Amino acid sequence: MDKLGGLIERIALAMAGKRSPWGKGPSGGDDDKGGDTPPPSGEAPKGPRNPWLPGAGGGSGEDEGKRRSASIEDIFKHRGREGPRRGGPGGGFRLPQRPDGKSWVPLALGALVVLWLGITTTHQIGPKEQGIVTTFGKYSSTLHPGLSWTLPWPLQNVDVENVSEFRIEQIPEGTDQRLMLTGDQNLVDLSYVVRWNIKDLKQFRFQLLNPEDTVKEVAEAAMRSSVAEESLNRIFSGAGRADTEAAVRARMQQVLDAYRSGIAVQGVQIKKTDPPSEVMDAFKDVTAAQQDAESNVNQAEGVAQQVLARAQGDAASFDKVYAQYKLAPEVTRRRMYYETMERVLRKTDKVVVEAPGVTSYLPLPELKRRAEAPQLEVDGGQGQ
Repeated sequence: MDKLGGLIERIALAMAGKRSPWGKGPSGGDDDKGGDTPPPSGEAPKGPRNPWLPGAGGGSGEDEGKRRSASIEDIFKHRGREGPRRGGPGGGFRLPQRPDGKSWVPLALGALVVLWLGITTTHQIGPKEQGIVTTFGKYSSTLHPGLSWTLPWPLQNVDVENVSEFRIEQIPEGTDQRLMLTGDQNLVDLSYVVRWNIKDLKQFRFQLLNPEDTVKEVAEAAMRSSVAEESLNRIFSGAGRADTEAAVRARMQQVLDAYRSGIAVQGVQIKKTDPPSEVMDAFKDVTAAQQDAESNVNQAEGVAQQVLARAQGDAASFDKVYAQYKLAPEVTRRRMYYETMERVLRKTDKVVVEAPGVTSYLPLPELKRRAEAPQLEVDGGQGQ
């Protein structure tokens, strides 16, 4: 579009009979054909001057009359006289100077060196931490809680570790089965947790390649050895679990100390003891039957305790009666007779009255029934 606009402008100037501002003559003239013929020597060209030439803004005399196109050399010479505008060796960004004219660079470098020395030589160790000092990668010393100093990095390096924190290893990870063989040739699915911490940081860092994996493998071996010494019922019971946990902890500590691992086992806790999933249903049935048997045994023992308590109570009562009998035999014998007859005759429908002028036997209940029977017959006849 810019080229087309320039062409239209030239055509318009040619049609108007005017000279191009770039030194071209009018179209159709004999002197300026095509507008590119240079003027005769000694004759000053007509038209506006090239704005890129030196002194294009004005002037007079001999320089004003020289009209020619600007070359690449003229342009660069002109820019060289003006000086570079952006960057380059002769200009651009420059650091500020101190009041005495010197550079700030040495002071800045000195401050960086002092800061680097302060950071890499001073170490604050926490109350639950220890630090390992290595000189060119080789063990040098152990830093304890407090403020300590070492050689700057990279001469010496300090690696800080929390030695009081309890590390927890879950075995197995997730919901996988971990089957183990008991002493009575049964399989049990065990899930347990091991808690441990660091007791010697130097051994922990330099003696074992992967301490966490070592703890898991040692725990696995110790647990299988301990379970193989117990029966299935003891593993399922609370007492058996406690004994197994204590045995596993002792075995683990013994092996880790032999490895010089620098690890202290704080505890082992069995989380789950289940039969294998393939026999889970049958095991549940057996467990339910065992629980029913225990319930029946407990119930029978409860009844036996009740009978025994009742018999002991009767014996104690008899002893009290016998003591009274020895004090007054006749009175006691008569009282026992009356109490026995009362207990026996309480359930009969006969009444015996023993008094002068009174019939000794009165069938009062029978007479009462006979008196009530006619009344019932009368009531039945009226109803009909």
